[in-house]
Amino acid sequence: MADTEPTPDPPLAMSSINAMAAEIQADGVGPVTESVNASLIEAYRANNGELPGDLAVGRFLLLTTTGAKSGKRRTVPLGFVRTEGKTFILASLGGRPENPAWYHNLVANPIVTVELGPDTYEADAVVLQGDERDRIFEICARKVSNFGDYQRRTSRIIPVIELRPRAGG
Repeated sequence: MADTEPTPDPPLAMSSINAMAAEIQADGVGPVTESVNASLIEAYRANNGELPGDLAVGRFLLLTTTGAKSGKRRTVPLGFVRTEGKTFILASLGGRPENPAWYHNLVANPIVTVELGPDTYEADAVVLQGDERDRIFEICARKVSNFGDYQRRTSRIIPVIELRPRAGG
């Protein structure tokens, strides 16, 4: 393929998720991750929150944040954990040494939009601290073993965020 030709979108399959994970762990977010995320978002919305094929085994939500610097709205697909009747996301970035961009955005602008299955609502993104963070992280790591793996890869404490639906949202 010549350098001037666009890179085709990867198919939506576990292999594309694995390629994205490898890219994130090696270099951070890049073109594979951006392409896979765009495909995931499109498929998620087109199928009322369901993902096709072998991706249906994963639990994803779409999180829309407001850029800390740009003010632009940005959407990312994220794995999540439901426990104690609450929804949690983790800013793991595959165990990289830095937090993901979406995390910086929600810290600066904690009112976010969540698309979870067929439902869309506004939420307050609350970064858990101390013992509560540790307790919920352990629950999340038991439910999704990758989270524990990611924490072992990095010296930073992976943030745990509760998505609290806003009244009337």
